[in-house]
Amino acid sequence: MRFAVIIIGALLSVANVCAENDKVPHYKNASLPVEQRVDDLLRRMSLEEKVGQMCQYVGMEHIRNTELKYKGKVGKSDDANATYNTLSIDGLKKLTEQGLIGSYLHVVSADEANYLQSLAMKSRLQIPLLIGIDAIHGNGLCEGATIYPTPIGQASTFNPELVKKAARETALEIRATGAHWVFTPNVEVARDPRWGRIGETFGEDTYLISKMGVATVQGLQTNNLNGEDKVLACGKHLIAGGEPVNGLNAAPMDISQHTLREVYLPPYQALIDEAQVFTMMAAHNELNGIPCHANQWLVTDVLRKELGFKGFLVSDWMDMERIYSSHHYASSLKEAYYESVTAGMDMHMHGPGFMEKIIELVKDGRISEKRIDEACRKILEAKFRLGLFENSIVDPKNSLKKWFEVHKSTALQMAEQSIVLLKNNGILPIDVSKYKKILVTGPNANSDAILGDWVFAQPKENAVTVYEGLQKVLPASKLSFLDLGDDVRTVDSILLQKAGDMASSSDLVIVVLGENPLRYDKRKTMGENVDRQTLDLLGMQEALVHRIEAAGIPVVVVLVGGRPLTVSSLVNTVPAILQAWEPGSMGGEAVANVIVGKVNPSGKLPVTMPRSVGQLQMIYNHKPSQYFQKYKDGESTPLYPFGHGLSYTTFAYDHLSVAKRRLQPSDSVKVSIEVSNIGKVEGTEVVQLYIRDLYSSPTRPVRELKDFMRISLKPGETREVSFTITPDKLAYYNREMKRVVEPGVFEIMVGGSSDERQLKKIKIEVVPS
Repeated sequence: MRFAVIIIGALLSVANVCAENDKVPHYKNASLPVEQRVDDLLRRMSLEEKVGQMCQYVGMEHIRNTELKYKGKVGKSDDANATYNTLSIDGLKKLTEQGLIGSYLHVVSADEANYLQSLAMKSRLQIPLLIGIDAIHGNGLCEGATIYPTPIGQASTFNPELVKKAARETALEIRATGAHWVFTPNVEVARDPRWGRIGETFGEDTYLISKMGVATVQGLQTNNLNGEDKVLACGKHLIAGGEPVNGLNAAPMDISQHTLREVYLPPYQALIDEAQVFTMMAAHNELNGIPCHANQWLVTDVLRKELGFKGFLVSDWMDMERIYSSHHYASSLKEAYYESVTAGMDMHMHGPGFMEKIIELVKDGRISEKRIDEACRKILEAKFRLGLFENSIVDPKNSLKKWFEVHKSTALQMAEQSIVLLKNNGILPIDVSKYKKILVTGPNANSDAILGDWVFAQPKENAVTVYEGLQKVLPASKLSFLDLGDDVRTVDSILLQKAGDMASSSDLVIVVLGENPLRYDKRKTMGENVDRQTLDLLGMQEALVHRIEAAGIPVVVVLVGGRPLTVSSLVNTVPAILQAWEPGSMGGEAVANVIVGKVNPSGKLPVTMPRSVGQLQMIYNHKPSQYFQKYKDGESTPLYPFGHGLSYTTFAYDHLSVAKRRLQPSDSVKVSIEVSNIGKVEGTEVVQLYIRDLYSSPTRPVRELKDFMRISLKPGETREVSFTITPDKLAYYNREMKRVVEPGVFEIMVGGSSDERQLKKIKIEVVPS
């Protein structure tokens, strides 16, 4: 009944809209500037139609599938599946036809997207729909898409240009399925690996996250966003959800102003300044007692007024409602919507209830129609700039199968560059002629876990598992496989014994372990809302390795999963360990190419690997006093430091120099170092620049990544690598919360990881102006 009232209200409001005298409304004239078209359209819209643009719903096929799978009983904490108890699919159709829906999400086919757009074209003003999708590392919720490594693997490449290329390719695949908006990049700073979404991030370092986030947005939106091959990017989640209490997603966060501005805000500032990101998403969590979705200081005062964000803000999944239901910040849903919209949120994800309450709040005089216009204006601008008013229908023949064949080479290249060689005693790359029988086993050896989170089941031919990759590079006569199943939580004891027996008759064993991030698998152990108490290998995976080792056979371990695991016992005994992360469609081929030496590994850790969960928080850029006292029952150092990653060759660093040792706060200075390949094969090194302010107030980290460069060197080759230290690389927020370059001594460090023992050092002094 209430939807009928809304519809009648919308029709009555039309009488107050100015008459349309012109035959072709200005907003439909593609030759006019976007701003003029938006103004014209807004002038013609009723209040109900404006609020409708702020409303997003899940797709109709998603609802049908969810109802079939869950019989209408979806948990309140389920952030992936939805049905509407108070709104039927027919009701959703009617709202779309009346122009009272602005956006859909979870639409995974061109056919459905086209159908929804055809419904929108029946509305009075024929405003097209904005369709969003979670395409985090490729358009993975759509069947047949190219799946690239998850963001933590992308960060391991230290290659922003390759990340940008993959994002550009992803944009084409998104538009091919009728979507125009992607909820990525996730530029949260991940400081707790128990958090299930760490694999969705670019790691723990603010600078690296900023570079990768900017590259992603530039690939998706390009420089001007205009056109039918671009998609909106979405910077998320505002803010500080990557270090939740106890590692649990959406847990509260209390942080100081200094930490907020030094650690968490810079990636968002970079997305705005360097990439003009058009949308942002608030976080599930509360910040210092205020839910982020109701935090006017955060989303309006800081994001818009201070950082200069010009786009629109979308809520995360039902998080406006959680202002009432979870945070107990507002006393009703109506008050929750009021708090969120007045704080600065522009679009509601997702479902009924929001539109009715916002209209009531406007008519009650509590929310101004000007505020509604502000929200609606940017949503309309996006639709104009993306060309949706001219062409909202896509060609179903522009299939993902075609794009996969074009893009899989990029996916392979990125996967190869993302793999981190953690340990190698010389066994890798394997000498194929040396081994007569190679056993491959482990729960992830022949599993689609390589695809990562945010992916639905893909065609079998589009996913190369590790075992399938090894079949491509090793003679069949030398290769054997023991199927242990793909449940990382358990290994059958009989199969465990069989693995030991088969190892006894082998020369080498490759064991693929890790986690299950597949969101369609109930056995998943990481990903969104899959957080953990420990970081150990689950089930009997560690026992499997030790059982094989008992046969006296060398073992190569491959770790698949999105979080760093505490594998200290394996490091102590296993000859070689590869961190493959979640390498995507071509991941198995990439792993195989590294194992046999077709590819020399060059990946570097974008996170610190702790020895145990008891070491958390374990980050490389900690404060000087953090380890004033040491643990009494174990090491205080990490298992592997941020930036670590071995090669099949050896690199030497020498002759670190600076152009001048004394400079003023406004000066820049060039830093140079010679890097040599002193090994026997060609390799690629990531040269890393770190800076430390030796004495400061307030205190500063022991080192911070400020630049990096990938270089490839032939055996015996030496190259001079130069970085420019600009004032912004030395600046920080002082006690008065002013960003300054403080006079004093700074230590410049350059090397192949953040490990202090490997870094070359030199000092510069900033003198008062």
